[in-house]
Amino acid sequence: MNNSKNERFKRIASGRTNKILDQIRLLGNCSNKNNYSYTEEEVKKIFAAIEQELKTAKARFNNSKEKGKFEL
Repeated sequence: MNNSKNERFKRIASGRTNKILDQIRLLGNCSNKNNYSYTEEEVKKIFAAIEQELKTAKARFNNSKEKGKFEL
């Protein structure tokens, strides 16, 4: 059963990762100043949001084994 869970994880995670990478590449197309106008602040907001969501997702993987632990 563990093997089938891992296979499902690999299949789903690979597909979702490829979708995310495709969307990031599409976002990069917005950098063309001939077609778009944007400020440095707008760009910072975009990448801050992406970086925050990435940190959150990464933390969910790292913390999945450490639930319930507390240290002071």
